[in-house]
Amino acid sequence: MWQRLIDPEAGALLRLAAEQQKPAGGAALDQVLIASGAAAVLTAALLALGFGHRSGRLPVLTWLTTWSERGPGRGLPGWAALPSALSLVSLVTALLGMYWDISLHISHGRDEGPLANIAHYPILLGLFGIFSAGVLAVVLPKGERPGVAAVRITRDWYAPAGGVLLAGAGFYALLGFPLDDVWHRIFGQDVTLWGPTHLMLIGGAGLSLVALMILEREGRQARQDPADEIGSWGRTARRAAITGGLLIGLSVFQAEYDFGVPQFRLVHQPLLIALASGCALVAGRLWIGRGGAVFSVVFYMLVRGGVSLVVGGIIGELWAAVPLYFAEALCVEVAALALARRALPFAVVSGLLIGTFGFAAEYGWSHVAMGLPWTRDILVEGVGMAVVGGVAGGLLGALLALGMEGRLPRPVVTRSIFAAALVAVAAAVANGLVITVPHDVRASVTLTAVSGDAAHRSAHARVTLSPAGAVDDPTWVAITAWQGGGLHVDRLTPLGNGVYRTTRPMPLYGEWKTLIRLHDGRSLSAVPVYLPDDPAIGAGELPAPQQFTRPAQNERKILQRELKSDVPGWLWAASSAVVLACTIALVLALGWGVARVSRLMPEPARTPPATPEKVRT
Repeated sequence: MWQRLIDPEAGALLRLAAEQQKPAGGAALDQVLIASGAAAVLTAALLALGFGHRSGRLPVLTWLTTWSERGPGRGLPGWAALPSALSLVSLVTALLGMYWDISLHISHGRDEGPLANIAHYPILLGLFGIFSAGVLAVVLPKGERPGVAAVRITRDWYAPAGGVLLAGAGFYALLGFPLDDVWHRIFGQDVTLWGPTHLMLIGGAGLSLVALMILEREGRQARQDPADEIGSWGRTARRAAITGGLLIGLSVFQAEYDFGVPQFRLVHQPLLIALASGCALVAGRLWIGRGGAVFSVVFYMLVRGGVSLVVGGIIGELWAAVPLYFAEALCVEVAALALARRALPFAVVSGLLIGTFGFAAEYGWSHVAMGLPWTRDILVEGVGMAVVGGVAGGLLGALLALGMEGRLPRPVVTRSIFAAALVAVAAAVANGLVITVPHDVRASVTLTAVSGDAAHRSAHARVTLSPAGAVDDPTWVAITAWQGGGLHVDRLTPLGNGVYRTTRPMPLYGEWKTLIRLHDGRSLSAVPVYLPDDPAIGAGELPAPQQFTRPAQNERKILQRELKSDVPGWLWAASSAVVLACTIALVLALGWGVARVSRLMPEPARTPPATPEKVRT
């Protein structure tokens, strides 16, 4: 009522304030300057710490490396032990921030700015910690060459290859933050986890575990400690934490499915689960030994389940489902009973079991834990995608473990398998991205009010799709409402002949974005029910009358309403290609690191560790 008493000029000021509170095209300049200044200060402090250590003026890193050698990094030299511990703590911190941030964006939409979102701080702290761990691994070795695979920095300064790659992965992930703001300024807010700059954040953090494996291998070669024999619990726990961390990092790509708001076809989920489990669990079984796949999943469950508990139970944000993975671990362990000594056949068989029996287990688990469970609509294609992901991931995991053991096949064989696995994954992802949008489907909706209060309006709906056979045994016909202070996902109950009804009242007020989502085979579309007024993007309110009929459209236009429509397509393609090129460069660099330690450190299980080589000056 009071809004009618406000004059037009005051109303314009209110709309301007709303636009400033939740910008739709990048952060405010003052926040950009503050964030840039803080990053510069932290980087300067890190460089000063490293310089002080190498010059002998600051003993703090020497004290910390001594402590890490006796504690969590037993069996590793300080230049590997301290960065490894810091990396794992930082990764857990970043993981907590990422799931917290995803939950906030799903439930509340855009934030007022990057510094106004509390979840951004653990993300930044964690990613900077990963970068710092890599830098420490580079600066810590003094007066010695840290293993035969070390990289020469200056005439008498050598850095472990794993440390260099760890710093590179951390820097790549950190770079995603400023580039994300630039991306939003150019293209608007792409409210999806799979935005190119978002993938930089996730990919850099997840792939840093490969660099950590290389660093651990270099440290083991450089340190001879009878108390840390092969098969010791300390070494097993450390390696299970790394491969379990790799499983966590690769699983973050599934987060939209975990929360129940995927913006891509459902067949991507079994692909991603099989790829993550094939890569991490095959590597874990070969690298750790008997039970390695199970140990990796136990670590995954403790950390990933703990993060869901903290975000959903303690902080009070949305709960994220956790894929099972124990079935996939058992598939790997069973395959290892006959093929553990033949790594590549073992990887293929493990992938096939993951793509079939693992798929079946996750199919059942999805009906227990997932907001949008798997259905018969994806059975054939889903199994095919899971088999491709499982076999490709298994081969990549086998190459990773063989590299750590110094047993990679001949270079031509290794490169061919590596390239074929990456191409297979890329082809499967591309297949999942092929969608169609029906142009002749309409939804007639009749609402039955539950709460007539305009400030908290909610209603049940009866939905009639036309033509009646518009969807046939669909993956989902669901109501999704989000960004209004929570998440509402309701799979509609079919009544026959294209008629569906809701099982719970849906919100139709405030900032809620409410829509009917249709997914059938390759078809992915949506019908808007209620959309709020959004002055920041120049979009008006779409009301929800008691009865209406609206056509199905590309759901991206609704879910990613903030995207700018006037940006040339070639600019988006070119920008995405740059991000892709940087990602490929990181993957190839990690592949180079694995090949380097394999070539220079053959058969570590049969060759006694060498004493660190002194640098000749």
